[in-house]
Amino acid sequence: MVTIRADEISNIIRERIEQYNREVKIVNTGTVLQVGNGIARIHGLDEVMAGKLVVFEEGTIGIALNLESNNVGVVLMGDGLLIQERSSVKATGRIAQIPVSEAYLGRVVNALAKPIDGRGEISTSEF
Repeated sequence: MVTIRADEISNIIRERIEQYNREVKIVNTGTVLQVGNGIARIHGLDEVMAGKLVVFEEGTIGIALNLESNNVGVVLMGDGLLIQERSSVKATGRIAQIPVSEAYLGRVVNALAKPIDGRGEISTSEF
């Protein structure tokens, strides 16, 4: 039979309380209302600003452009075929930017500076 001592339980609980991480992270999120023709309508994203990047739950990046009182119009920077109504969207707080490097010379990239020429990734460190 296992004996449980109250002082051991107290010590374990006390240790767990001391180790508890009280970090709170506020994330500006929204929900897809409609998607089509390279545009998504998002409900929520109350704090997003025009020109800021958003990320859809399946990984597509978008740029918030049309800020209305009850929704946000987002231009998709990808095909958006996997985006569905009621999926979530997060604001990144960043503006669209691409890295700078001589490694880009002679390469073919998309609007997000991702290589599409089949020659592998481009290594960069500066924006």
